[in-house]
Parts: sequence; structure tokens; C-alpha cells
Amino acid sequence: MSLKTRGIFNKLFTFCCSSSVVLLAAVLIIILAPMMYTGCTAVIFRGTHEFRAMQLELFDRGDPQQIQQEEERLQELRQPIYDMLSHFERGIATEQLVDQAKDIYRDYGDKLRYDNVPRDVYLSKRRQAREIRNLLSDAYETTDKTEALEYLDEVDSHELKPDFADTKIAQLFEMADEYREIVNTVDLDRRDEYLTALDEVKEALRRLFGPRPGAERAHLAMNRYGSTRWDQVQKNLDVLLYAQKWVQEEPGQPAVKKSVSRAEEQFAGTTLEPLFAMVENDIEKLTQPKPTFYWQYFIDDSTPGYFFGGVGPEILGTILITLGAMLFATPLGIISAWYLVEYGKDGHVVRIIRSCVNTLAGVPSIVFGLFGLAFFLMFLFPRIGLSSEPSILAGSLTLGLLVLPVIIRASEEAIRSVPQTYKEASLALGAGEFRTFLTVTLPAALPGILTGIILSLSRAAGETAPVLFIAAIASGPKPGSIFDPTRLLSYGSYVIATGDRIAMRVPHKQYGMVMTLILLVLLLNIVAIVVRSKMARKLRGY
Repeated sequence: MSLKTRGIFNKLFTFCCSSSVVLLAAVLIIILAPMMYTGCTAVIFRGTHEFRAMQLELFDRGDPQQIQQEEERLQELRQPIYDMLSHFERGIATEQLVDQAKDIYRDYGDKLRYDNVPRDVYLSKRRQAREIRNLLSDAYETTDKTEALEYLDEVDSHELKPDFADTKIAQLFEMADEYREIVNTVDLDRRDEYLTALDEVKEALRRLFGPRPGAERAHLAMNRYGSTRWDQVQKNLDVLLYAQKWVQEEPGQPAVKKSVSRAEEQFAGTTLEPLFAMVENDIEKLTQPKPTFYWQYFIDDSTPGYFFGGVGPEILGTILITLGAMLFATPLGIISAWYLVEYGKDGHVVRIIRSCVNTLAGVPSIVFGLFGLAFFLMFLFPRIGLSSEPSILAGSLTLGLLVLPVIIRASEEAIRSVPQTYKEASLALGAGEFRTFLTVTLPAALPGILTGIILSLSRAAGETAPVLFIAAIASGPKPGSIFDPTRLLSYGSYVIATGDRIAMRVPHKQYGMVMTLILLVLLLNIVAIVVRSKMARKLRGY
């Protein structure tokens, strides 16, 4: 081969290597960048008043006086919205109005009996009051606008009678006036449609601003607060402004999902129509978003369902179970590799052992999980007096077995790469086999062994399937010992992804866990790489 041809091949090889590195970096950036960006929104975001109120109540964090003042100012701004909603609801939920009219009529009769009015007067007033009540109830119950207005006109014809001045019955006239305003602005035939849409509007407002003042305190933390972040505000505002409907645009074609403006279609012309523009235009005043750096995300506990709080217990559990797995797998893997290199003959038995180790490295992780459940929890632990419940110990041992083949193979290659002269020099100076391995072979092979440990760390920290049945829980207290189950970053992300629309409502929590897991693995790897680098420098003598 000529020098020119060789130069061309060298340049081509260099180009291919460089392109592969650039391509690998680009793929990593394309995969990780969106994930890390979304994950960072769990820490850096625009927090609303609801976030500050939640932090104060759940984590005792923030200025109580300042948050209370902010709460009072916001309630003043939100009150017209609630009043508008209540006014419209009173005209649509007619069953409640009929019951209210009956209560007023009953109270009026009790008052007459209490005042001991003559019997003929009592019967006359009761009859007239009953007539008014029945007319008003008929107005509520009919879906014909003309008929309803006729009933209301008849009710109003009794308003000027002196018998009802300053009595309970006067409230029936006020109810009739309020309902007349509603009847003139809504289509009574669509009353059921209004009620359904009204429930959606009330739920959207609850998710935006939290429960209405005076409402019963919710048991679940996720229902006690409104939108705690600006991105949630925008999402819930969209739900408030637009309804989703399935519309069949062409005969014979499947229906398609379309967004319908509530202001322009569902509640057009009603007294509720201005509410949507009011909320949309003043949404920042109504939620008070502020730039927030929530660094406590990495230490805070989370509420059930992962709606609020951080990933502190998940980080602790992941570190414990990962380090436990490495403590179990590392010495066992190094000793196994030592035996295979130094003492195992290249016979059938060793070949079978190596084949089994290689096969184990490719076994699906869920198989290790089922093995851990059957062997450790159901067989071994009960026989040595330990609990058969899921625990960190069981999870660590199972993950240790999972990464053991990787450590064995990496350690075997590292030990085999140590020059034979090192061992021969040690033995010539009188050291035994064991001492030679500890003081000469192992330190020389340690950089290569640490490479296997780094790969194993990443896998142990990120595995979900092996710990599903034997170590992980979705919620619960922090573990008090290695015999308790624990929350994990990988399992928490899995729970959010498979939960009932949890990932849809709090995507920042899922990606925040993934980001934290990546950062944690990166940190552990950096520590191992630093140790490996120091060992390599020591071996080189500087």
C-alpha cells in the first residue's frame, strides 16, 4: 500500500471516529436536553399564591402575615367571580329554588300561628301565600320561557298587597325578580346543558384558585390548593375558557374532538358570559405569579399522589439501595474474577461458569425481581428470622445479583491485564498468593474494576422492575432501617407515569424525578471516576 493510500485511509478513519463521537453527543443532547429542561421546571418556575400558601401550611415555610394579606387581597379580587357564578347557578339549579320557596312558605305559616292571628285571616293569608309559592315553583319547573314569564308576572301581581309587606313572603318576590333576569338571558330548554357546563366551570375555577371561601376542607392535599405554578394556571385557564366536544363534521365519518369557547357558545348571552373575559384578562392579578427557585425540592417530602413537595425520601432510598447493592456485588464479583483468572483452569467447568455469567448479564431485570421475591422474601428471610415484607435489604441483594455479572466480567479483564511480572516479583520477594493479590494485583487492576463498578452503579440506581415487588413503595414514611421498604426515584417516576392522569396534571414531577435520577447517577459516577483517577496516578507514581 502506498503512503498516499495509507494517508487517505488514516484520514478516513479519523473522520469516521470524529463523526461517531459527534453523532453520539448529538443523540445524547437530543434525548437528554428536553428531559433535563422539563425536569428543571420542577425547581425553577413561576410560583403562584397557592404555592406560597401550600408551602406555609405543609412545610411551615414563608411569612404567615404576608401570605395572609395576599390571601385577603386575592379574595377581594375573586369575590365578583364567585358572586357571578352563584347568581347564575341560582337561576339554573331550580330544584334548590323550589325547596327554598317551600321553606319560606313554611316559615311564614309558623309566624302566623305564633302571632295568633284570627283563624279566618290565617287561612286567607296561607291560601294566598300558597298560591304565590305554587306560581313561583311552576315558573322554576317549566322550560317554556313565555310560560315562565307569565307565572312570574302573576307572582308580581301580589307584590303590592299590604298583607305581605315586611313578611317572609317578600323574599319570594325577590326570588321572582332574580329569576326573571335569568329567564331573559338563558334558553330554558338548555337547562341541563347549562348545569353540566356549570359543573365543569366550577371545577376549573377550583383548580385555578383552590376551594371557594367557606367550602369544606378537602381531605386530600391535592384538592386543598389551586394552581401552584404558572404553567398549571395556563393549562387550567384553557380548560375554563374552552370546552371539549366531539363533533361529527361529515356524515359517516368518525367524530373529531374540538375546542368550543364557553363565552361565545356555551354561555353566550347569559349573565355568566362576562366571567370568562374577566378571568382571562386579570389572570395574573388573580394568581400573583412570581419567579421561584424551589431548591428544597431535593429535600422535601411529597404529598400522597406526588402533587406537591419534593423528592427527598426518593433520593435517600435510591442512594441506600444502590450502595447496598454495590456493597454486596463488588467484593463477591472481585473474588469471583480472581478465582476465574488465577485458579480456574480453562476447562469445561470454567467455560460453563463464564457462559452462565454472560447469560445472566442479558437476563431481563424483571426475572431478577421475581427471583428476589421467591428466594429472599418467600424462602430465605423467613428461615433466618427476618420479615418477608419488602425491604431495602432484599432490594439491595437482588440488585447486587443483577449487576454481579458486569462486575465479574470487568474485574476479570482488569486482573488479567495486570502484567505477570508484577506477580512474579512479589512472589520472588517472599509474599504469599493472597498478599500478592491484595497488595500488587488488586491495586494495579483497580482502575479497570472501578469502570465496571461505574457501569453497575448506573444500572442499579435506574432499575425499576427488580424492586417492584421486594423493596419499593409509592408512599410512606422514610425508612428507619434496611429492613423497611423505601421510595425510589425510578419507581416514583413509574407510579406517576401509570397513575390516573397524574402525569398529565403534574408532568414537572415526573421529569423532575428523572432529572434528579440522572444527576444522582452522574454524581456517583463522578465520585467513582475521581477515585479511579487518583488510583491510576498513584500507580504511575505521581
